[in-house]
Amino acid sequence: MGIAMVAGAIVSEVIATLSLRASHGLSRPWPTLVVVIGYAAAFVLLAQALKSLDVGPVYAVWSGLGTVGALVGGVLLFGEQLHTATVVGAGLIVFGVAVMYLGGGLAH
Repeated sequence: MGIAMVAGAIVSEVIATLSLRASHGLSRPWPTLVVVIGYAAAFVLLAQALKSLDVGPVYAVWSGLGTVGALVGGVLLFGEQLHTATVVGAGLIVFGVAVMYLGGGLAH
């Protein structure tokens, strides 16, 4: 169940981050509301997941995959440009998350 909560936290965080871009500096009410709800949901889900999972690997998975998710969302939704260094960096993030996950496990 903890892994499902981490997945939900990642999805909520990515939605909130993309809505932050769409909010245009928090000047648009609907995207701003999604920002607040999305980040609140992400933190609640992450807090619940940490009842049964180790904080280091979970935080690496949450922040790393959230970063990559925001990158992909920015490209797909806002037409942001991908550069070679960006793709390499995203790959390194995924590799680092995998190493932390495999090296430390998740459950305590």
